[in-house]
Amino acid sequence: MGHPQQKSEHYTYADYLGWPEDARYELIDGVAYAMAPAPSRAHQAVVGELFAQVKLALRGKPCNAYVAPFDVRLPRAGEADEAVDTVVQPDVLVVCDPAKVDERGVRGAPDWVAEVLSPASAGRDQTVKLAAYERAGVPEVWLLHPTDRVLTIYRLDSGRYGRPQILEMRGRVTIGVLPEVKVDFDLFTE
Repeated sequence: MGHPQQKSEHYTYADYLGWPEDARYELIDGVAYAMAPAPSRAHQAVVGELFAQVKLALRGKPCNAYVAPFDVRLPRAGEADEAVDTVVQPDVLVVCDPAKVDERGVRGAPDWVAEVLSPASAGRDQTVKLAAYERAGVPEVWLLHPTDRVLTIYRLDSGRYGRPQILEMRGRVTIGVLPEVKVDFDLFTE
């Protein structure tokens, strides 16, 4: 099957599964977004260090860390997988409920998501994708800007993301929903 073409109706996970494996897409509210072919070195350095620290901190605990590419299906209700119209690939994520994880990835809201911003996707990550995380009930989202070394943290409160906490990427920062995980930004190098 070919690459997704513009069409008036929404794409679904059933469509997504038929797209070529050599091209990566995210599907948000039925709209297909092509992902950049290869992230920058700085992007990969941040993703790698973040994943390593979180994975190590969770060793022996019930929660698991995953790194992209890893499909996260965000159903709106109880619809079958094939009808889900939002499938994203966060850079790093944690899931504490093993029932949400299957061979295809995750179905439902992860407990924590981190997106490392890049020029090709920063706008979408901070708007459309963040809104999808909020709607799905992701309790905490970190947006990391590797160039400016800024961390923006969104936490769910009464079903909404309120005003974000904005920090410099330095020192140790605790993941609010995972208090046993402290990320040491002083270990991040390029």
